[in-house]
Amino acid sequence: LVRSVGKTLVTKSQGKKLASDGLRGRVCEINLADLMGGDEDHAHRKIRLSIEDIQGRNCLTDFHGMELTRDKLCSVIKKWHTLI
Repeated sequence: LVRSVGKTLVTKSQGKKLASDGLRGRVCEINLADLMGGDEDHAHRKIRLSIEDIQGRNCLTDFHGMELTRDKLCSVIKKWHTLI
């Protein structure tokens, strides 16, 4: 499944230093609603994807983690309670 989410900057290849090496290992943080095609029900989740491989102008990513946005986290937690 191929999805185009966005673009990222990288320095040009020069000598033995390749541009793909500058991208590999980067972690991108993307809103789940953007990945699902604009479904706003999932807008409070942030997905982290790490770039594993580069094929031409496309980056292949792998799941790195998930996080809730601060406003959603604050609405879930009640006042004067701790988060464990």
